[in-house]
Amino acid sequence: MSLARIARALGISVTTVSRALAGYDDVAPATRALVIAEADRIAYRPNEAARRLRRGRAEAIGVVLPSGPGQFDDPFFLRMLSAIGPALEAENLDLLVTTARPGADALRAYRHLVENRKVDGIILARTRQHDERIGYLLDRDFPFVAHGRSLESRPFAYVDIDGEAACRAATERLLGFGHTRIALINALPLYMFAHHRKAGWLAALGTPGPLREVEPTEENGFRAMQDLLTHERPTAVLCATDRIAVGAMHALAHAGLRAGRDVALIGYDDLPLATYTDPPLTTIAQPIERAARRMVEMLLARIGGAPAEGMQEIWPARLIARQSDGPPAGTDTPRNHQGDSRHEPTLHP
Repeated sequence: MSLARIARALGISVTTVSRALAGYDDVAPATRALVIAEADRIAYRPNEAARRLRRGRAEAIGVVLPSGPGQFDDPFFLRMLSAIGPALEAENLDLLVTTARPGADALRAYRHLVENRKVDGIILARTRQHDERIGYLLDRDFPFVAHGRSLESRPFAYVDIDGEAACRAATERLLGFGHTRIALINALPLYMFAHHRKAGWLAALGTPGPLREVEPTEENGFRAMQDLLTHERPTAVLCATDRIAVGAMHALAHAGLRAGRDVALIGYDDLPLATYTDPPLTTIAQPIERAARRMVEMLLARIGGAPAEGMQEIWPARLIARQSDGPPAGTDTPRNHQGDSRHEPTLHP
């Protein structure tokens, strides 16, 4: 049974229910009596392990999204949060979400959460090659799990997707279609995922092709594709995110071209919108919901005192073939699409 059920029945917060059952004296006696009565009525039994984990703590987990204040619209992070929230609720923990621009603002946000004891642990999103946030949390010995790796030499807990292998396979697919001028619109090199995706593209090509590096938004994808069409005119473009790919697809349409017919286009993330672009976007799917649930499991273990050693997992991604890629214009190479089936990932050794 979830504390949320008691909270809904009584019209109070989950935190109040939790504190009432835990015996905190800041809950009014009458409210505590109502909570206990409702718990008895539905035969609620608390998870003792979770209660031991939370005793004396903030009963919350923090996530700082790397965006400007009030900007809460990145569909990738919304997918992540939608999986983190229920996983935490099952452990009677709250989710505290804030936003901060990358750099000094973000570090201040982490310091605020840690030094003011706002949260018991942190899930860190969008790691960087040299990530001062990771260094800070390690220096403070504060429990956290990262979505992604970094160049930090000290061990820390993370779940990552093998973007290098995925982008190498996507580039090899384009080479197999007969493309020889394959561009990459990548994220900025400070991001660790951009480093891996570029490495996969380069490994398949051997000789670097046209490259643009941008903050991963639709607008920047649009501008980068316009620039490529003006100066280097690739026949195929691999994009580091679906958001970049959507912008690039619009730039093709603006130039009177069509993805999959005039220029092959592949994205990365398999966001829901990828199914509804015109044409539907060939992309690389990563199991973000499953990864989010796994990060919660690892973070609870870290809060409980488990060491970070051995908590490093790299999962494979899967290419989802749709209609935005294919052979170069004017050739007879078959498309050989691989369908749109999906499989749960297996962990790398």
